[in-house]
Amino acid sequence: MNPLLELRRLHLSIAGQEILYDLNLSLPTGRTTALVGESGSGKSMTAAAILRLLPPRALCQGEVLWQGENLLQCSERRLRGLRGGELAMIYQEPLSALNPLHRVGRQICEGMIVHRGLRQQAAVQRARTLLGEVGLSADLLERYPHELSGGQRQRIMIAMALANEPRLLIADEPTTALDVTLQRQILDLLHDLQERRQLTLLFITHDLSLVRHYSDQVAVMQAGRIIEQATTSELFSAAHHPYTQTLLAAEPSGGPIAAVTTDEALLDVRGLCVDFSLRGGLLRRVRRNISALHDVHLQLRAGQTYGVVGESGSGKTTLGLALLRLIAAQGQVLFMGQDLMRLDQRALRPWRRHLQMVFQDPYASLSPRQNVAQTLTEGLAIHGLDRAECQRRIDQALRDVQLDPAMQERYPHEFSGGQRQRIAIARALVLQPRLIILDEPTSALDRSVQKQVVDLLRQLQERYRFAMIFISHDLKVVKALSHHLLVLRAGQVIEQGDAASVFRQPQQDYTRLLLSAAGLIDG
Repeated sequence: MNPLLELRRLHLSIAGQEILYDLNLSLPTGRTTALVGESGSGKSMTAAAILRLLPPRALCQGEVLWQGENLLQCSERRLRGLRGGELAMIYQEPLSALNPLHRVGRQICEGMIVHRGLRQQAAVQRARTLLGEVGLSADLLERYPHELSGGQRQRIMIAMALANEPRLLIADEPTTALDVTLQRQILDLLHDLQERRQLTLLFITHDLSLVRHYSDQVAVMQAGRIIEQATTSELFSAAHHPYTQTLLAAEPSGGPIAAVTTDEALLDVRGLCVDFSLRGGLLRRVRRNISALHDVHLQLRAGQTYGVVGESGSGKTTLGLALLRLIAAQGQVLFMGQDLMRLDQRALRPWRRHLQMVFQDPYASLSPRQNVAQTLTEGLAIHGLDRAECQRRIDQALRDVQLDPAMQERYPHEFSGGQRQRIAIARALVLQPRLIILDEPTSALDRSVQKQVVDLLRQLQERYRFAMIFISHDLKVVKALSHHLLVLRAGQVIEQGDAASVFRQPQQDYTRLLLSAAGLIDG
């Protein structure tokens, strides 16, 4: 079978630094090729090189053959005609890729109007159909990206990429922000499109369980080189390279640290509710109210972890934001005996040093204009620590997350995804909080780095005895960290209790569905 796209001795350097080394890769028409490897191995840069979406000082050599045409030598006008049309890409960080100033509908329609010449009404109708295909309501066309959950934003990116019926789809971690059930739905959709449209897919991912089920062939990258290529069945049955064998063996394992025995709750949440108003029309009147979170109760003690799981849009992130008073909510949030819901913003500020959050997307949550030292200093300065104490805590926090303190003068874009997440954890740790809320902190990380972060969090929790609320769609990671479990669906608590008991014997059908999709129980 003739390849739709072929890389021949592709070599990339940026500002004199070698990034990719003599890559050779062939993408057969109508097949899925998985590109796997650790964070920073060069997977995303390979995708950027194919589409020539590279920084100004990049030097790309070799050949990127699109049906025999070398894309490295074609004109920018020709490339613009291909990008978003025959060649489409799903980006890893949807919040960074989506325009925050425009509604979702406009962004989906734009490519269809430019590439296919559709009129506005036809483009909107097509956009509605696309949202249905990726499991979203057409109402979201009127929303802005910041009003959506991480999983919803990722599905919007997938809808945009599919809008012009591309022949080649480059999917850079397309399922990282999605819950386990939706991961399978999206990949089943892409598989169906392959059969109907002869779609060729370059699937960049760290999730080897998905690679096993959905790819035809696999290329393994390490430090800018492809070190092993094989069909999927061959690679999983008899991997030859030691690095590939390490990747296949990487899996979060073990359980949470030994729980501290204490009767006093650090956090006691009673009847927490969050409602949102949907507005529309010329005067932006309230059209309807949505209950995003309804009657949530939980208790958490020092040194313990509460895992929060559920589908995308179930209210997991909303719960974390409500506990920190970052969105309006009703109910009681008793922290160290103080009801935080009764405090105004000025009275709440001293309490914030004890409550920290690690956000889902480290690239979006870290300021690109601040280096690591400035990022970590900001919270310390607000709470009145002097310069010497700030520096001592910064150095210690970076060592705690296993980063060299000498890196503190570098900026977020100079780090890999795994390193950026460690910086985000260090920013939370530097104030020595009593409670850390982590929102999908491992979703964008490859499996081996996920395992490192899980081990790191266990070590830090054992050393500093802080409590954690761990929000995730990855039930294997949740199982490795959590003492208690809360299952959410559409803002409602479906099941909660001792984590080991729920994982061993779930009481609700929905919980069993989640565990089955994650491969933790038989379906």
